[in-house]
Parts: sequence; C-alpha cells; structure tokens
Amino acid sequence: MACSALSFQWPDGTAVFDGLSLSIGRGRTGLVGANGTGKSTLLGLLAGRLRPSEGSVTVGGSLAYLPQNVTLDTALRVDQALGIAERRTALRATEAGDVSEEHFETVGDDWDVEERALATLGSLGLGGVGLERTVGQMSGGETVLLRLAALLLQRPDVLLLDEPTNNLDVASVRQLTSALDSYRGALLIAGHDLAFLESVGITRRLLLAEELQETTAEEVRDLLEASEAG
Repeated sequence: MACSALSFQWPDGTAVFDGLSLSIGRGRTGLVGANGTGKSTLLGLLAGRLRPSEGSVTVGGSLAYLPQNVTLDTALRVDQALGIAERRTALRATEAGDVSEEHFETVGDDWDVEERALATLGSLGLGGVGLERTVGQMSGGETVLLRLAALLLQRPDVLLLDEPTNNLDVASVRQLTSALDSYRGALLIAGHDLAFLESVGITRRLLLAEELQETTAEEVRDLLEASEAG
C-alpha cells in the first residue's frame, strides 16, 4: 500500500496534508501523533473513505479498515454483522438435501465458514456470543471486537486499525492483542496506547506532526507525554 504526493483539505479550506508520501509493506506499523494531527484522516484516505485533494493511494490486494467509532445496526444478528448469514442459510439448505446450484455458488469454498467465524469470535473473547445474538445485546466494546472479527474473516492483505483500544477494557485489549498475533498481512495501527502498540509487535513507528517521519519508541513516548502534560 502506498500514497504519493497526497494532499487533503476539509470543505472549509482547512489543510491537513500537503504532498505526503508513504509506503506500507508487510509488517506492523504504528502511526502516532498528538490529537488533531490527522491520524484518523490519513487512515480514512488510505481506506478510500475520504478523497484526497491531490495525489493518489494504491493498494496491492484487499484492504479492511476499522474506524475509530464503530456503529452497527442493533437489530443485526452476529452472523449478519460478520457477513456470513447468506452462506449459513445456503449451508443449511444443502445439508437438508437441496442441491440447488445457487446454494453452492453462495457457499463457494467457504464450507467451514461457521467454524472459522466461531474460532475468530473465540480468539477475541466472544466465544460465548454465538451467531444468533443481536448486536443490541452486546456492549460497546464487544461491538468493536465483533466488527474486527468480520474484518479478520475477510483475510485482508492490508488491515488498518484506528485507535482500536479506545472502547475496550483491559481484558478485551489482551484478547485483541492475541487475535492479531495470527494476522500475517500488512498492519497499520493509529493510536496513542504505546503499551498496546509494543505488545502487537510493531516494527516500524511513524510520527505524524508537521510532517510524517520515522521515529523510535522513546521519541514517541516523549512526544505523547509532553502532549498530555500540555
């Protein structure tokens, strides 16, 4: 994934980036910076949720994006939120003896989709939720983890996470860290939770201030401590 000469400004003319270039390969990258420097805006641009004023973004493969504020329809069942409801219905039909070609096309190669979904939920501490519960019966933190489970089920080549620990308790953060251990694609996490970033094995640190630059864990810590003190 890369962006070249990326510029962006809000409708009121406020400029956020001007000529920013970035390349993200396989590995784990942390994007840090004080509040208001544009971390969420940059991830939105990389994910295609925002359109740059100038420049381009290219992604080699599939991309999944977890925004900072996750909202899901409270009436959705877990399997619907995971995007597997139609495949489950097709599986039930074939198990009942319906050999309609439509069902086989719906399932595709995902004959183990339910097992994978339950395993992914379990890796995020949602093993007791099941696939029939509604989103409205889940807490805010569980909803964030459910959305992440849906993204991991897609097996994306690139995964963007914007402040993923914001609404999670300590136990949920541990589950998130553990679940990300098995992810093998390119991972970019925007955040200020330094302990979490280090726990997921960040190997590259980018500091977003007046410009984007490579930095170290020590420099990041100093910056965020100074920002919080101010």
